[in-house]
Amino acid sequence: MKLQITTNRARKTADWLPLLLVLVILVFIVRTMTVSILTVKGDAFSPLYQKGDMLVVNHWSYGLRTGGNGSLFSYGRLLRSPVRHGDIIAFDSPSDSIRGIMVGRCKAVPGDTIPLSGGTVLVPGLITCARENYYWIEMPCGKHGKTTQLGLVAESKIIGRVVKTIRW
Repeated sequence: MKLQITTNRARKTADWLPLLLVLVILVFIVRTMTVSILTVKGDAFSPLYQKGDMLVVNHWSYGLRTGGNGSLFSYGRLLRSPVRHGDIIAFDSPSDSIRGIMVGRCKAVPGDTIPLSGGTVLVPGLITCARENYYWIEMPCGKHGKTTQLGLVAESKIIGRVVKTIRW
């Protein structure tokens, strides 16, 4: 009798195992395609974000980013929507010398002009016949309220919008 009970338990476990595996894979796919959680390492966005805060980034804010960055497919966005003035966005570093994910505030969108000490800069985009949209991003510079003008960030580098802060 004991042998039969063990066999029934093993059979029931074997019946649930494929379903559990499929659920784990689905959770992984949904998690990687919808949100990221980033940890703040500096105090540039203080007092808005402080060192150790966790930022939830919505990958679907501007449409799901597909392809690009050395993948088999060219860059594109599913269900595209524009970045707006003042949005705080997460993006892959536009510089080859700095690696990682950065966070900044959108100061200008395609077609806007940015006054600089040497003149003005037109933010390029599809409306100005550029190959893709660019956004002028600024980053706060510590607690003094000053901003650092990071410059142009290509739409293909944008991961998504910061939608929530988790404080510890």
